[in-house]
Amino acid sequence: MAEILLDGVSKSFGRDVAVENVSMEVPDGAFVVLLGPTGAGKTTTLRLISGLEEPVAGDIRIAGRSVAGLTPAQRDVAMVFQQYSLYPHMTVRENLAFPLKSPILKTPADQIAKRVAEVADILQISHKLDNKATALSGGEMQRVSIGRALVRRPNVYLMDEPLSSLDAKLRADLRVELKRIQSDLGATLLYVTHDQIEAMTMATHVGVLDHGRLVQFGSPREIYENPVSLYVAGRLGLPRINTLPADLFPGAPSGAKTIGLRPEHIAEGEGKTSKVVRVEHLGDQTRLHLDLDGHVIITLADPHTSLKPGDALAIAPRQPLYFDASGARI
Repeated sequence: MAEILLDGVSKSFGRDVAVENVSMEVPDGAFVVLLGPTGAGKTTTLRLISGLEEPVAGDIRIAGRSVAGLTPAQRDVAMVFQQYSLYPHMTVRENLAFPLKSPILKTPADQIAKRVAEVADILQISHKLDNKATALSGGEMQRVSIGRALVRRPNVYLMDEPLSSLDAKLRADLRVELKRIQSDLGATLLYVTHDQIEAMTMATHVGVLDHGRLVQFGSPREIYENPVSLYVAGRLGLPRINTLPADLFPGAPSGAKTIGLRPEHIAEGEGKTSKVVRVEHLGDQTRLHLDLDGHVIITLADPHTSLKPGDALAIAPRQPLYFDASGARI
């Protein structure tokens, strides 16, 4: 496997700037998630690394070598798309074997059979090898799509929202499976998503993109606990961070415009009095929807709380985050 280095990479489509001066180092063997909303530049960054797009400025290096001007095949990367991209008339075995039959790779038949068997075992689809692709469930098709990348053993794996079209249970199952596979292989993997749960549960590093700019890069815990801006703070955490006027509670530092409070960072039983609007019992936790001087606040309570709508509850900030008028962290 190999590290990836982006140095001042930019890409424009006409007057539209898709990626702007992005510098980022993806360590060898890391699972890096690029996180951001639609239009943030996530997929374009992936396509630049893969060679499907060429930057207008900057350099991209894989395993210490500049890949400027190299084709995707020459870069030795494998990409998994959001859609399954399988050959419907082929069996699972044939779909998995197809990349290895490339004239560039020239893989011997016995090695193809061995690699297909290994990858099918990793993905737990060995019993489906002789099924046509059209006879598979959505989750099985996506496993085969991922398998087509794994079978090649490239330098780098690139994945563009591969789980977004699956139902919630399959997404949860494949999140665990994908992380296990990446860990077992020691693979360098760059993964694009707008799903913060995928970022928190799978990534060793998260890169947060905003309108083509990389605004923060670090571990999921670091970005969750120490966001550099209000925008970044809103990318991770469910329920989302509460953003309120800084003067709603005493103690705001000079220049603070907004206070950010994670739901778990609100002390109950002291401070200003709020009103319980709604109580959501979720089994392992209870979410309280509160009203404080016309501001909606979501916090977490004991799963067995007796609070009900209409009750009064005193609350105070604990580990608050403060941001200035531009949204920058103070």
